[in-house]
Amino acid sequence: MEDGRYQDYGKELRAFADFYESHRELNQAISNPAFTLEDRREILKAVLSRTAMSETIRNFLNLLLDKNRITALGEISALFEQLTDEVSNIVRADVVVSRPLTGEAEGRLGKALEQMTSKKVRMSLRLDKSIVGGIRVKIGDMVVDGSVKAQVQGIKESLKRGV
Repeated sequence: MEDGRYQDYGKELRAFADFYESHRELNQAISNPAFTLEDRREILKAVLSRTAMSETIRNFLNLLLDKNRITALGEISALFEQLTDEVSNIVRADVVVSRPLTGEAEGRLGKALEQMTSKKVRMSLRLDKSIVGGIRVKIGDMVVDGSVKAQVQGIKESLKRGV
């Protein structure tokens, strides 16, 4: 945060993590202890030389390689994104719907979630026809389940207790 480029660093880290995960040969070459550390450093250096990565991220990736933690790059990137969101007052919402939302409905949902959380909301929409209708939203530990499936389950539970 000192230089104000933490969001750029997060994007670079995510881009390299995605690249690393999608290229099995690179993954094996720089994470396999059968190769010497010096050979793995050279491979990483060659890959990074073809990118516009900042010196900070280059140094960080080399540190991960030196400490034998390069395989944790995906998890590290995800945690960095969480920390960046926290600093930027952003929450992520996992939204499950039974059918695609219109652009207008998606916008209204986003605004409602922002009012509810008092933070900027980044939504990831997922279709799941098994919820029959309605919507299920998960933000952190909070789950709001307005799906037909949940309502039917609630009615079943009420009937069981009442009998």
